[in-house]
Amino acid sequence: MNRNVVSLVVVMISAFAWGQVPVPTGSVLSVRLDSSLNSKKLKVAQTIRATIMQDVPNSKVHRGAKVFGQVVAVRSATNDHPAELSLRFDSICSSKRISTVNTNLRALASMMDVSDADTPATGPDRGTPWAWATRNLIGGEVAYGQGSEVARGTERVGEDATTGVLVRVDPNPVGGCRGELGDSSHLQALWVFSSDACGVYGFPNLTIAHAGRNAPLYEITLGSKENINVRSGSGMLLRVTSVGALQ
Repeated sequence: MNRNVVSLVVVMISAFAWGQVPVPTGSVLSVRLDSSLNSKKLKVAQTIRATIMQDVPNSKVHRGAKVFGQVVAVRSATNDHPAELSLRFDSICSSKRISTVNTNLRALASMMDVSDADTPATGPDRGTPWAWATRNLIGGEVAYGQGSEVARGTERVGEDATTGVLVRVDPNPVGGCRGELGDSSHLQALWVFSSDACGVYGFPNLTIAHAGRNAPLYEITLGSKENINVRSGSGMLLRVTSVGALQ
């Protein structure tokens, strides 16, 4: 058995002994990739890991929890066909508890875009805490500092929190992303992303060929004319569509 698969099974079995992690349907998981997604190096069934970067509201899933997935299919780019990479993110491990989940992909941003959105464009005035500085979020909205508002132009869409932003998820018809879903009609933790962030940011040749919202359900496929190389540290917004017990 693949060593990555064995490691994941050991983690899941030990965590399951402590019970399940409740996550409301419709919740968005703001994650930072711990694994690189490289179409020349990844193998089918290889484990993909990511870290949740902000507490998930109305759940016991906290910042630092781990999300696991695996590669479903991979193809390198050649003169005859583009590169493709298909994967699923299907389990959350938090505080020695685990749940299987079904997710789809709402947004993907490069490591550089994440870094830019997490860093104020200009430093605060002397004597002003860094956390109060203004940040430009991925997708175009602005976070005006911890404890202040998140805004799209003059419209307030949420609030800037300690480790990210809390907003209501807005639909993005152009990108094909939905708004509130299931039990998610509350402020959600989107980390460095705007309320309507949808699609790919910072990868000019990369597309979300399949987000996993329809058949094949929960299978995310990235496509590119060149070989795919999404570096660890890149960010994702994963939407939870259902939660189940570990099989």
